[in-house]
Amino acid sequence: AYLDLIGRLAADRQIELLLAGYYEPVLVALSHADRIEQVAWMKDALHRRFGVEATGLWLTERVWEPDLAADLVDAGVRYVLVDDRHFLVSGFERRQLDAPFWTEHDGKRLAVFPIDERLRYLVPFRPPQDTVAYLRELRAAGHQLAVLADDGEKFGGWPGTREWVFERRWLHDFFVAMRELVDHGELRLTTPAAALDEVASGGLAYLPTASYREMEGWALPADAAGRLTHLERELGTERLAVPDGALVRGGHWRHFFVKYPEANRMHKKMQALSALCRRRGDPGTARRAIGRAQCNDAYWHGVFGGLYLKHLREAVWRNLALAEEELRRHEGLVYERLDLDGDGHDEIWVHSAAFSAVVSPARGGVIEEYTVFATGRNYADVLTRRWEAYHAADAASLESAAAGGGAPSIHELERRIQVTQPPATDRDNRALFVDRVLAGDLSFDAYLRGEYHPVRSWARVRFPAEASVSPGAIEITLHPRSGGGAGLTEKRITF
Repeated sequence: AYLDLIGRLAADRQIELLLAGYYEPVLVALSHADRIEQVAWMKDALHRRFGVEATGLWLTERVWEPDLAADLVDAGVRYVLVDDRHFLVSGFERRQLDAPFWTEHDGKRLAVFPIDERLRYLVPFRPPQDTVAYLRELRAAGHQLAVLADDGEKFGGWPGTREWVFERRWLHDFFVAMRELVDHGELRLTTPAAALDEVASGGLAYLPTASYREMEGWALPADAAGRLTHLERELGTERLAVPDGALVRGGHWRHFFVKYPEANRMHKKMQALSALCRRRGDPGTARRAIGRAQCNDAYWHGVFGGLYLKHLREAVWRNLALAEEELRRHEGLVYERLDLDGDGHDEIWVHSAAFSAVVSPARGGVIEEYTVFATGRNYADVLTRRWEAYHAADAASLESAAAGGGAPSIHELERRIQVTQPPATDRDNRALFVDRVLAGDLSFDAYLRGEYHPVRSWARVRFPAEASVSPGAIEITLHPRSGGGAGLTEKRITF
């Protein structure tokens, strides 16, 4: 019934349905062909269910890279929504951002709407009259357009928002306030597609790689993220609120693949299987499984946990296993030597119709992936415990986020977190068969906490490797180099 209501509202043009990647990938993390296919799946789904031809796109996590424009045009997208921050970091001034702009890549033109950050934090976290005052302020300054586009979970899904939005009647009061503005001729509510046709273009814009402010901070290594937080605190909220503040920014979304090798292994395995799938005729079962494995949530870490949530990683590996099992059906036991994770060091990829394993000679001959297709499980899928910037949260970050009425946003709630007991961290990245010699008097509790110095460790020693094939088996023999590998003569792994 709810979807039927959505369909009627869309047919009456009271609402507009937006595209995205069907399985919610961060599109820039995909190949060109996969980007276009993900959007095509969503376009087809909306057409089948609602009978509409959607042409606007909600950009997952607002992660933008310039070359994305051409792929979106090829996918039938007419416009995309990004944060106003994407424009501000390019040198645009906020007063200019009251119109759609146009960008291009490879000669293919795409319209770009800047989402108003102030509106994103007013709605629904502040009383409706604050939004009314802001819209009147924009109108008085001669602005012709204000764009609001945001996550639906703010309206009841995020902590505390159900009480605020529904039980304390924010939503009801907001609708009443908007109705009054409309009735008084101060405001017109419209869809982006209509605005694109009616509002004059703001001109040409070339936007850099960008996402929202918090995402760019999360993508930084922990030490750098701490320095950024310290810098922002020194500058103060007033200085950061002016256009200069947009020039203070963190890292780029893809750095999560550097920060977390576990995310990188999932991503590069997905890329390899996607390419293999296309070479083998793109069977539908495998292609859809790869599409599901492209869902963004397990590939990065922010306020909601992401990569740290085991069930999210398991879902990615399960779908990669399903796809690889389909693609390798009836294959024998073989190995490939290639730089699978893109770090400049070769791995040995052993696979058959039953399993897939990756041995890393550059890391002491550990096994970084061991996926058994029958169970759909990667038995090396264990996250290394690392120091994170928020482990150092202090009292200065615990300011009240809802002074003056309203409800705190999830980012404000995050800043209130104080870690009183830093969690344990691992000395080395986790994998299968990490070789160490431990002291005889080391207690198990101290080992769990990572509070030890190994007598000897080969976790970071490069092992030259040889692979030999015999009937029914592949054996990898690793000989550590002299010096760092001294004390271990040979390591053999037989599949």
